[in-house]
Amino acid sequence: MAEQRQRPLPHDFHPPVASFTVESQDVQEGARLKEDQVYAAGNISPHLRWSGFPEGTKSFAVTCFDPDAPTGSGFWHWVLFDIPASVTELPAGAGSGDQTGLPEGAIHVRNDYGTRDFGGAAPPPGDGPHRYVFTVYAVDTEHLDADENASPAYVGFQLRFHTIGRAQLIGTYEVKA
Repeated sequence: MAEQRQRPLPHDFHPPVASFTVESQDVQEGARLKEDQVYAAGNISPHLRWSGFPEGTKSFAVTCFDPDAPTGSGFWHWVLFDIPASVTELPAGAGSGDQTGLPEGAIHVRNDYGTRDFGGAAPPPGDGPHRYVFTVYAVDTEHLDADENASPAYVGFQLRFHTIGRAQLIGTYEVKA
């Protein structure tokens, strides 16, 4: 399992950008995710609040990625973009269920579960601890060149060229064998 924990994060391959702050009432840096953020238990997107993003930010994107998934390519749990620059907080559950907490204009693409929403943690039993990387991207355009049919990889490609700042929060989850 030690090798698995060394897998890179999705933005490790992107150019360096300004950092800013993301906080959550539900996810604490390096701590185990709450059952609400687990696929079979609650499957509720966490509360996120961000500040200190760079001047020139015109929209935001939010992702959740598990680099430790035994797939060879990680696992996308949440990909949301075109969040208006005036929005600096998402309530718990905004990306789940009926998505009533999402701001108008925000777009979900399919996660690796095949749904357009937040999909909670679900590591295989006995696979060791997995990291769940919640990232907020400050974006230099109001709208990425993507729609709800884009893949997470394509959104990542667009973010590679339009991100001017990034904030991350990493929670963990493990299912014992």
